[in-house]
Amino acid sequence: MHSTPYNWDDLRFFLAVARTGRLTAAARQLGAEHTTVSRRVTNLEKAMNAKLFERRPQGYSLTEQGTKLLISAEEIESVAITAQGEITDADYALSGAVRVGSPDGFGTYFLAPCLAKLSLLHSDLELQLVTMPRVFSLSKREADIAIGLERPREGRLHSRKLTNYTLCLFASKEYLSRSPVIHDVGDLNAHRILGYIDDLIFTPELDYMPEVSKSIRPQLTSTSVVVQMMATKAGAGICVLPTFIAARDPDLVAILADKIMLVRSFWLIVHSDMRDLARIKTVSDFVAGDIRDKRDIFLHNPLS
Repeated sequence: MHSTPYNWDDLRFFLAVARTGRLTAAARQLGAEHTTVSRRVTNLEKAMNAKLFERRPQGYSLTEQGTKLLISAEEIESVAITAQGEITDADYALSGAVRVGSPDGFGTYFLAPCLAKLSLLHSDLELQLVTMPRVFSLSKREADIAIGLERPREGRLHSRKLTNYTLCLFASKEYLSRSPVIHDVGDLNAHRILGYIDDLIFTPELDYMPEVSKSIRPQLTSTSVVVQMMATKAGAGICVLPTFIAARDPDLVAILADKIMLVRSFWLIVHSDMRDLARIKTVSDFVAGDIRDKRDIFLHNPLS
């Protein structure tokens, strides 16, 4: 049985299902009905005379033939993206959506106002900010631009360092007024500590506690630094927080900053195939420039 010519556009539907594993999720991503997604995938299978997915109640998974097609389909997608960037004029290229994935603290306290300014400059850009405590997959197009805490070591990704940032121990004035005085790291054992949930830390860069003290364990934990900060403000205990977030809050006080000062980095990461697209480059350069102008807040030292 010979295969028949297929509609190139069906590859978009195939890629969406391959990346999400579900018709409904692929439909949302494509702005289509799930029945349309199903039909287009079925049409592609018929045209290629191949079963591309195993269909199970828990979702769609690629067959061996589907996995082979995925490689080729992503190459075709990359060529199309590159071609768009090379031939479209500047006005057209700066329209459309750009999705930025970021850790919640950086996204909430820096990227939100940063992208708000950018949106006023380029009204045709649809800027999407996803703030979640996770690593975003650019190969699966979960985001066009990702902010990471470490440089990626594999994949067709381009990264640039945005800035280092400092972290210190913080507590609320109210908590400190009713708690034992802290003179040294050993005194932390008499205090309540806040931090991340161990088995849900999505990058080693967030595993702060061994650098603070190997003898303490947090009593209140969360996957979100914003949640940790709000709990600290409420007097729940002492927490390691980025100074660019916590130092601006008058209710929070830095503790042992002369003894415990951690340094981490923010990286801007894009897929190599998309880095030169005008809309991606515009957003990337604007974010990098805004950080450059405000670098002092990221390297804040509470003792200075």
